[in-house]
Amino acid sequence: MGKINSISAFFDYKKNISDEANAFEKTVIISSGTCGKAGGSDAVVRRAKKILKEKGLSDKVNLKVSGCLGFCEQEPIMIINPQGIFYPKVKSENLEDIFNRSIIEKEFIQDYLYVDPVTKEQKNRKQNIQFYKKQKPVILAKNFNIDSNSINDYILNDGYSALAKVLKEMKPEDVIATIKESGLRGRGGGGFPTGKKWASSRKVKGTIKYVICNADEGDPGAYMDRSLLEGNPHSVLEGMLIGAYAIGSCHGYIYVRMEYPLAIEHFEKALNDARKKGFLGKNILNSGFDFDVRINRGGGAFVCGESTALMASIEGKPGEPRSKHVHTVEKGLWDKSSVLNNVETWTNVPLIINKGAKWYASIGTEKSKGTKIFSLVGKVNNTGLVEVPMGITLREIIYDIGGGIKDGKEFKAVQTGGPSGGCIPKELLDLPVDYESLTKAGSMMGSGGMIVMDEDNCMVDIARYFIDFLKNESCGKCTPCREGTAQMSGILENICNGKGKMEDLDKLEELAWITSETSLCQLGATSANPVLTTLQYFKNEYEAHILEKKCPAHVCTTLLKFEINPKTCTGCTLCSKNCPNDAISGNLKEVHLIDEKKCIKCGICYEVCKFDAIRR
Repeated sequence: MGKINSISAFFDYKKNISDEANAFEKTVIISSGTCGKAGGSDAVVRRAKKILKEKGLSDKVNLKVSGCLGFCEQEPIMIINPQGIFYPKVKSENLEDIFNRSIIEKEFIQDYLYVDPVTKEQKNRKQNIQFYKKQKPVILAKNFNIDSNSINDYILNDGYSALAKVLKEMKPEDVIATIKESGLRGRGGGGFPTGKKWASSRKVKGTIKYVICNADEGDPGAYMDRSLLEGNPHSVLEGMLIGAYAIGSCHGYIYVRMEYPLAIEHFEKALNDARKKGFLGKNILNSGFDFDVRINRGGGAFVCGESTALMASIEGKPGEPRSKHVHTVEKGLWDKSSVLNNVETWTNVPLIINKGAKWYASIGTEKSKGTKIFSLVGKVNNTGLVEVPMGITLREIIYDIGGGIKDGKEFKAVQTGGPSGGCIPKELLDLPVDYESLTKAGSMMGSGGMIVMDEDNCMVDIARYFIDFLKNESCGKCTPCREGTAQMSGILENICNGKGKMEDLDKLEELAWITSETSLCQLGATSANPVLTTLQYFKNEYEAHILEKKCPAHVCTTLLKFEINPKTCTGCTLCSKNCPNDAISGNLKEVHLIDEKKCIKCGICYEVCKFDAIRR
């Protein structure tokens, strides 16, 4: 069937493809998002298709190539339904065995099962794996059921049924009222009520309005939006369609960073397939509603994640923000009313329409409704995408889902909200994760980055890293951000190099306050968070750098000094053989010495010594 010309024809089409899908006896899902491809999923998919053909199973086994399944370090993942068998880190050379024993014979193969890094227990199903147990996959759930490039798979999983419901049963005002009642807030960082934004745009007079999806996602360590676009692009598109109907828009844009080629490829296919089926273009489903979307590729500027800078970039201008005394819902893209939400926000919309505002509002806290996807990375055992209800604690995310800190190290801090977020210490591990609680702690929700740090991280160095990032990404349009981040960077650099003074801490606080209060956009306004939170919670580390000229975490190389303990040195010569600058001397089976003038403090000697003879 080609184009679907009416709402009734849509439901007939859904029934027909459902009957076809039910003919399969089994379903094999292979994850092949960016993380899966990095693990070799392309070879796995090719081999799986070949085996299906060779064994004559193509009409019995439905092979689906999905996007990211969350547990990124274990990808590519294979799931075999209906048994629910879960195989991580699948290799193409093992597929013959898997097809013979697990698909034909329905057997769990012990050698390929997931092994818990802490308990060392084998787990044969997803629901038994600690990483997934406390999650609440509302948005990511469909990644486990659909082929990311199949519009039919999306339709089978209630795809475009929310759009059909809206066009058949609801007025634009009803849609906005539903989104308001759900309590959905923007997932791009600010947490502004989505329904309120839509309502403001609806009231603006004019025939041309724009709906925009922000898929720029420039935070280091964050990849939630990328994974949603790769794994379920139609959900984003359907959300934009519903938003466009609600505010009275016929024109949409998605702003995707150029570094996301797979996300762009999958979204382009989704657009083309949606046009062919009649979900985009003129007179959608014979409803009189017109809407289409264009893709705009960003050049990688972090500041273009800010709404007005993003819109300037779409217009072909330099990606610089402007003052928001006139809101973008009044005058945005080309001075027309524009509604901008990020990928995750748009993906929530069809779910709310299908399941109801009360269902959505029942998840989360009083002021922070629904779920939130975080990219859990850093010094944690289980890294990946986690979708959790708002209000869950940091401890539950890091220890119950993340499996605790790697190598039994001590937890030190977690940074939430990207480079502009704050560093939260272990005393606040039981802090609930919601907009208000994170802000009160000096951090922010942001788009959902969550970087875990342990005892080996220097918090002064962490503050320097993020301030340097923000300094380099500042567009330079306003003086407070341009000069404030540069000055903070210089002070932090001096402290890390042992040149800091105690009065520098007061200067940092003053600069942080001025930059946050007077910058033009949120890049500058939030840039102080990593500085202020590390000063608040880890001031002792700053004082150690300044007063003792020591880095407690042994990270800041200028403050390091390496010595050889004569009592434990065996003269094995490993240190001297591996020293890149010939700074270590000594004969075999004799105590060695380090020449401080030659030592470049790379730490290789410390790493290779097997007798704990190197002291830092």
